[in-house]
Amino acid sequence: MPRILLPAKLESCAPAMTFLRENLADGHEDMLGFVELAVEELLVNVVNYAYAGADGPAATLSDQDKWGMLELGFRQVSMDDVPYLCVWIRDWGAPFDPFREAPAPDTSLDADERPVGGLGVHLVKNVSAHHCYSGTDGENTIELYFKIPPDAA
Repeated sequence: MPRILLPAKLESCAPAMTFLRENLADGHEDMLGFVELAVEELLVNVVNYAYAGADGPAATLSDQDKWGMLELGFRQVSMDDVPYLCVWIRDWGAPFDPFREAPAPDTSLDADERPVGGLGVHLVKNVSAHHCYSGTDGENTIELYFKIPPDAA
């Protein structure tokens, strides 16, 4: 189960993408672009929301070691006998469920009529087969599931 712990900073996007490329290369090349797109968008959300304006952990002592950090990892799972790649992002900052709290973009507008930004979570929802958020005991976890093509399973 490959995973990496990184500072929750925008500069961590590059090492996160390197981690994905190095660890997903075998058998998951067709999915890599979608995974990178989704992960980068959600890493930016963690940086902007989980630790924005917060002074430090109000949780347990063990969580203090992870304050200001994020974890990225993945594993292969099976749901109803269908193989998926599950990618998760975990942080120990303020709770933020991007799937419920991010405003839905008005995709009926032309590109030049839309405000800048706001499409990231919409794209994540559309490139992943399933997505979920959980926040418990000072820990936030986002999981994305990407269906593995039959020839790669």
